[in-house]
Amino acid sequence: MTGILYVVATPIGNLEDMTYRAVRVLGEVALIAAEDTRHSRKLLNHYGISTRLISYHDHNEKGRSEQLLVRLQGGENIALISDAGTPCIADPGYQLVQRCHHEDVPVVAIPGPSAVIAGLSIAGLPTEGFRFLGFLPAKTQARRTMLQRCRDETATQVMYEAPHRLLATLADIVDICGSDCRVAIARELTKRHEELFAGMAAEALSSFSERDSIKGELVIMLGPAPPLAPAMTISEQLLHLRQTTRLSWKEIVKQVARDQGVAGSEVYRESLALRKKD
Repeated sequence: MTGILYVVATPIGNLEDMTYRAVRVLGEVALIAAEDTRHSRKLLNHYGISTRLISYHDHNEKGRSEQLLVRLQGGENIALISDAGTPCIADPGYQLVQRCHHEDVPVVAIPGPSAVIAGLSIAGLPTEGFRFLGFLPAKTQARRTMLQRCRDETATQVMYEAPHRLLATLADIVDICGSDCRVAIARELTKRHEELFAGMAAEALSSFSERDSIKGELVIMLGPAPPLAPAMTISEQLLHLRQTTRLSWKEIVKQVARDQGVAGSEVYRESLALRKKD
């Protein structure tokens, strides 16, 4: 029988966020593939876990995936962890998971901390749908191009950014998305100096510009773009649909209310006024 690949989430700051299940699994597997073995050893030492570590990062992912796959096919259980949070989410890991799927090696998630979800949970922005963009491009033009694609999105956008680029990124957001764009910026989540800013983009730029320095991991969240103003007024759309369709007044009222984003009763009153004129 093949072994199992466990994709294990680890704390993004506070070591107390480790789950009981994650501690148990890391202690039971034959090997832990870690993004930075020196960093991960501190976590394992904290919980008294002596399992052997092996490096697995961006620069050796392809070759290491094949090595780990051989061991999994030989019956060993292996855990995959990143420096912080959930592996494969803007972190190495997907190549190994993909190879496991191709070779029918079981992959099991051990859920836990994620900066994306932690940030969204306290941002006060809509989360019925959201889009995760990972790390923003370091180069200005590439970053601005990405933000231009975000400008008209109707879902909350989530992205990571380095502290030394935050002010430039906020300036681009103000320029491209508007000074009144709603933003939330989570810094140092779960750590001693955790901070959340929630407000308008211009206010965020002003607030962070006043600081001598900005440190720590950052999650930037952009609120959805406001709905576009209707091309026609309620009365104009009522007349347009009455003249160009065979819909009943009842059906027209419903459609206009949906399109205009207003109560059906308001549209109904407008329709009565138009019918009296006719």
